[in-house]
Amino acid sequence: MEVFEPKRKLTHPILSQLPSQQVKKGKLVSAEEAVRIIRDGDTVASGGFVGAGFAEEIAIRLESYFLKTGSPKNLTLLYAAGQGDGKEKGLNHLGHEGLVRRVIGGHIGLAPKLQKLIRENKIFGYNFPQGVVSHFFRDIAAHRPGTISTVGMGTFVDPRVEGGKINDLTKQKGDDLIEVIRIKGQEYLFYKAFPINVAIIRGTTADADGNITMEREALTLDALSMAMAAKNSNGFVIAQVERIAERGTLRARDVKVPGILVDCVVVAPSENHWQTFAEAYNPALSCEIKIPMLSIPPLPMDERKIIARRAAFELKANSIVNLGIGVPEGVARVANEERIIEYLTLSTEPGVIGGLPNGGLNFGTGTNMDCLIDQCYQFDFYDGGGLDVACLGAAEVDREGNVNVSKYGPRLVGPGGFINISQNSKRILFVGTFTAGGLKIAIEGGNLRIVREGRERKFVNRVQQKTFSGTYAASLKLPVMYITERCVFTLCEKGVKLMEIAPGIDLQRDILDQMDFKPIIAKKTKRMDERIFLAEPMGLKEDLLNLPLDDRLVYHPEENLFFVNFENFYIRSRSDIRLIQKKVEQILAPLGKKVNTIVNYDNFNILPELVDDYSDMVKHVMKYYRGVTRYTTSTFLRMKLGDELKIRRLAPYIYDSQEKARKALTEQ
Repeated sequence: MEVFEPKRKLTHPILSQLPSQQVKKGKLVSAEEAVRIIRDGDTVASGGFVGAGFAEEIAIRLESYFLKTGSPKNLTLLYAAGQGDGKEKGLNHLGHEGLVRRVIGGHIGLAPKLQKLIRENKIFGYNFPQGVVSHFFRDIAAHRPGTISTVGMGTFVDPRVEGGKINDLTKQKGDDLIEVIRIKGQEYLFYKAFPINVAIIRGTTADADGNITMEREALTLDALSMAMAAKNSNGFVIAQVERIAERGTLRARDVKVPGILVDCVVVAPSENHWQTFAEAYNPALSCEIKIPMLSIPPLPMDERKIIARRAAFELKANSIVNLGIGVPEGVARVANEERIIEYLTLSTEPGVIGGLPNGGLNFGTGTNMDCLIDQCYQFDFYDGGGLDVACLGAAEVDREGNVNVSKYGPRLVGPGGFINISQNSKRILFVGTFTAGGLKIAIEGGNLRIVREGRERKFVNRVQQKTFSGTYAASLKLPVMYITERCVFTLCEKGVKLMEIAPGIDLQRDILDQMDFKPIIAKKTKRMDERIFLAEPMGLKEDLLNLPLDDRLVYHPEENLFFVNFENFYIRSRSDIRLIQKKVEQILAPLGKKVNTIVNYDNFNILPELVDDYSDMVKHVMKYYRGVTRYTTSTFLRMKLGDELKIRRLAPYIYDSQEKARKALTEQ
């Protein structure tokens, strides 16, 4: 393993020729001058997510300088997220034999030119989880020996499987960059650190001292961590910006990367400094304005929308959600169509929190976001279990519930943030079409019909590469669903279990005959909700706000507190009242003691003719209460319920906030 020692004197080939008093002003150089600091064999870190935050001008000039001079050569390229447009832009500029010797990155699918060199065994290729690389930069900056994580356990990244090595050359002659270690009896993966010689980052504005701001950038990513990692490795930092400011004119709070970390500043022409590879500039992507959400068009009614609609049924109010690339992107659009997006917090791994995650070449960015944080902090949150649910794509699924999204035949893609997210979210929804390659469906009278089956099966005996371990997830009892346009599976200890079938779909012909294995079949399979297959809105807002009664009645033993959450609850029948009484008694009667109770009546509704019956039920269950307080922000409801309680000689006080209700309870 390499150690952190200077490999060269800290001089720039251009700056070294200038008098010392001019060095600070000399940070402003051309792109070609900047890339000349990169030496043969250097490790170069590149920032970006698809096209956001990618220094396109620097990549273009590095490519042209190599083609003209044959230097620099044999570089190690290190990056977290995929960077490219799948054609010519991004890391595709570096896809020349001789320029790069080794690639270590989270996703290679957007850089087919580099992918080709890896596939042909002309360079060494490694895939690390995106979040691991993001944290890797911080660990290198701090001179830690490496990154320790459980992320990657049981997947192709695990050294007991493939060690993240993605071609034969690397498997036969490559270094072992990951090893298994044990700490206090638990296994972890140790990703070995090494110095970074050059970091290439991007910002919006730089001043003469090299201070960098990012006010027009769609993402901030790992620019600061990368710059620190290079600087503390005795390396260089190149920053691409779109404009220059005079020294001392930038607001200190706006500076994301301080000038002490930056060696070269390059002002890029506008055509090579687009906000993303799809947008030259959109102020809604950089948190400068918010646009009307109603202006976003609905999705067309096809198989992708059916899948997104079914996945949307799994969203719960106040959930924090991650949406992956591809089919999962549609879940955000469905949430917006159904007017439930305001009750969720959607996020993407490069740092977007809230708003509407974007798709296509804008993937990773957000519209109307609540907050934008650096990528490494987003993965701190994800790795620590902060996500309530993740909705991710699935290219292949096998009988054990393993999922592959990183390798399709000869095509190498990489996991991106998939491994971090899928191993640490509280619930996982894998979404995708049942077959691929030419699938055509029709929706007729609320029924689904397969017009033409896809050429490629996605439910296979064994996945080509294990990006998600079903066995590992089952051992942790992680709730996992596999959602397609025609059926829904769950993960159980014995593997994949069929739970739901779409209306119009034949079990044998359309499902079992199109799989390489026979799944476990639930004793009573359900029909997928018929609303999914109708053109009109599904009414998810009402479903979302109407929590199941079991989730509304919660006993907290540590406080001996019974909390009744009737927010947005509507009592429409006497059977509803009887069910409430039954559920309350099931929870409280076995305790053998009275409890303190708080009831939330915010936006509570009840048919007028049921008020007497409901109030009688309340009086009946009062025998289980030691003390009780109630609250609602509705003045009318406070008066109405207060009157009914008074008639029954019960405490009529109903407060206007939970805080007041809780305080009153402690004083009883």
